[in-house]
Amino acid sequence: MSALTLATWNVNSLRQRLDGLARLVEEKSPDVLCLQETKVRDEEFPAEEIKAMGFTHQVIIGQKSYNGVAVLSRRPFKAVGERRAWWGKDDCRHASVELDGGLEIHNFYAPSGGPTPDPEKNEKFAHKLGFYDEMAQWAADRKNDDRAMILVGDLNIAPWENDVWNHKKLLRSVGHTPTETERFQQLLASGALTDVGRRFVSEDKPLYSWWGYRFAQSFEKDYGWRLDHVLANAAGNAAIAGYEVFRDTRTWEKPSDHVPVIVKVA
Repeated sequence: MSALTLATWNVNSLRQRLDGLARLVEEKSPDVLCLQETKVRDEEFPAEEIKAMGFTHQVIIGQKSYNGVAVLSRRPFKAVGERRAWWGKDDCRHASVELDGGLEIHNFYAPSGGPTPDPEKNEKFAHKLGFYDEMAQWAADRKNDDRAMILVGDLNIAPWENDVWNHKKLLRSVGHTPTETERFQQLLASGALTDVGRRFVSEDKPLYSWWGYRFAQSFEKDYGWRLDHVLANAAGNAAIAGYEVFRDTRTWEKPSDHVPVIVKVA
């Protein structure tokens, strides 16, 4: 497996974030980009603009206005995974590729879950829990695969106490409820996956990747959540030599509310 830099970023509308993407590419030189919330139909995807940035190999799974994922690479794909409808909905939440050398990359955009953490009253929350249950089974089915696998994306759960700016205050908020954090831990256990962020940054230290738009000073006051993750199986984790949350992008013009998470694969 050859060395590469992999970045995952919820761009929250790709066409609004092209300048920021170009700047990220210039400053961090990623070899592979995994994007979420592209919010663009495949036929309207800015493929040529992204090819001009050096990413000539592209897997695009998108729809109008919502969701959407893409894997963009300077290097050719050995294989592209089949499109999958998760939890009965083909709503553009997963793309996967295999690179030469055997590294498998899975890019996910998990459901946010709506406003209320009650699956009886909130269909979106029920969908989120079901999506995670299916992910856990998928991970369990792959647990004994020796190939290096890295799973990235906006997983819409902040699983640990210091993954949110105020743990006690946010325990009843969607994204940090005990029901959800248990699902996240179940995913890790089912697939024997490592939370790479917390491998590099200990659990007693704050670590965030998202600062909401609703409160204008959320970034300045560091009212953050860690929703964007890199998970890896044993072989994938062994290959990861560096990890960074690139907070600078939140200060750029027309920022996404999420920032990129970048890993170095040795």
